[in-house]
Amino acid sequence: MNKLRDMEYFEKWLILGILIGIAAGIGATIFYFAIKFSESFFLGNILGMSIPLPAGEAVVQTNYTFSVANYLLIPIVLIIGGAISGFLVYKFAPEAEGHGTDAAINAFHNKDGKIRPRVPLIKTIASAITIGSGGSAGREGPTAQIAAGIGSYLVDFFRLSDEDRRTAVVVGIGSGIGTIFKAPIGGAIFAIEVPYKRDFETRAIFPAIVASAVGYSIFGSIVGFTPIFGYLTTTFDPLRLPFYAILGLIAGLLAIFYIWFFYKVHDGFKKLKISNYYKPILGAAVAGVIALLFPEIMSVGYGWVQLLINNNALAIPTFGLPILLILVMLPIAKIIATSFTIGSGGSGGVYAPGIFVGASLGFVYAILLHSLLPVLFPSVAPLVIVGMLAFFGAAGKVPISVLLMVIEMTGSLQLLPAAMIAVAFSYLASGSKTIYKSQVMSREFSPAHLSEYKKPIMLSMDVSSIPLRDVSINRKTSQKKVLALMRSLNVSSLPIVEKGIYLGSITASELAKNGMPNSNLWVDGSRKSLDPSDSIAKALNFMAKTNSLTLPVEKDGRYLGNIFLNDIMKAYDLRAKVFTKDI
Repeated sequence: MNKLRDMEYFEKWLILGILIGIAAGIGATIFYFAIKFSESFFLGNILGMSIPLPAGEAVVQTNYTFSVANYLLIPIVLIIGGAISGFLVYKFAPEAEGHGTDAAINAFHNKDGKIRPRVPLIKTIASAITIGSGGSAGREGPTAQIAAGIGSYLVDFFRLSDEDRRTAVVVGIGSGIGTIFKAPIGGAIFAIEVPYKRDFETRAIFPAIVASAVGYSIFGSIVGFTPIFGYLTTTFDPLRLPFYAILGLIAGLLAIFYIWFFYKVHDGFKKLKISNYYKPILGAAVAGVIALLFPEIMSVGYGWVQLLINNNALAIPTFGLPILLILVMLPIAKIIATSFTIGSGGSGGVYAPGIFVGASLGFVYAILLHSLLPVLFPSVAPLVIVGMLAFFGAAGKVPISVLLMVIEMTGSLQLLPAAMIAVAFSYLASGSKTIYKSQVMSREFSPAHLSEYKKPIMLSMDVSSIPLRDVSINRKTSQKKVLALMRSLNVSSLPIVEKGIYLGSITASELAKNGMPNSNLWVDGSRKSLDPSDSIAKALNFMAKTNSLTLPVEKDGRYLGNIFLNDIMKAYDLRAKVFTKDI
């Protein structure tokens, strides 16, 4: 164990990256089949419901027809799932509630990457039941928290540093996402991008690449390497770019609503004065009622996205309502159902719902453009895919990773320019709003990196910003009084001031040896003092050199007061709290 701790960065993180990748691959596989089992039990056996599957999980269902044997039991099944999930989470691991990625981000910034070993297990079971029973939630967030939790445990097992644990957590997040999403490149970049709104955790890029590759290889070897939404072939036409920019703006504005509504519901449930065990039940009941009219919102929903990509909207049940009305309402219905499923304390991710919302938005937009410009937009698929990426790139503040995922999800390089334009505009339109509330603006605002930014804070603060205390004496002050004052202030030196002029300082050792000075002749260095414009970094440097807890401050020879170490630290802590506040 000690050998690993003493290794060079690349050697150590090659080993840890492989181990985290193995954990992500095995964890994602177990979680994937746990969801399948849960879906088979709740949706298949109890409801008798057939749900569509994406191309990466089955032969494309060109003739899919929605059916459900026990239609009115839909809310009951969701409530049962919410009850079981809520009990497991709040009984054994409350930090596993909600969407897992945000909890992992919070552990990185504020908990030195510490995640209890029981969290991955509880998150796996609770999320599989939530999703499998039809709850509107994604599997990427839970997988991220599962892999991050295992990464945190590995660092503790090898007795590595807090910094290593934080790195392992973000590597786990990325490898979990990259593995379950079959997008190892995007997952690796997601790892370094998701902790911040405007920055990257660059230290983690090497192990994130290793872990994502290993996890993807294990998972793909078992479930197949076909991209989730198959392979899309399309041509690039620069005339379409302005329309993709408009789609990006619309997606960015809808992302703001998604974030606002989600946390309105989330905060409302936090304030609700009932037992936490009942909150996921209530949230599941609301989602269940919505599912009676919009069964597409149930579970992960990738199969429905696949139908939209394939322009098979007629497979969507309408219950006698106009299909266009259903399609227009579908993104809002998914946002509401997701907010109540996860915001109430249910266990699941927000990534897949974001993909669904963006795809639905893109499909409606594609229908409009196809009716107006059929030659320029003969297919809906590119707009559906770009819509889902633009939406979550804005909602999750992860524009770079979603751009890479467009290639891995579709196998199409031709869509990359369209996605770049759309994501840029959606990111711009959404501002700093994010679905991951634990994100901070950049590394300088993260408690995890506070020590790296202490000196800049100190350099930005000068001596004049610190309260000064007048603790001066003069040459007529008795030696007994001077020693008593030093003891009461817990200092070893005091300034000698006469008529407002700073003459120098007397130390306890000098006082014991020579008594009080009777002239203006001072030993070399005894006139050490600060100017009000000096930085507190300089003040601390002087204090360290003189082994003193206080220093005099003078301006043009006139004594202004003494600056004390404890006053500096109080002012620094106050500034640091403001500095690290998420803006």
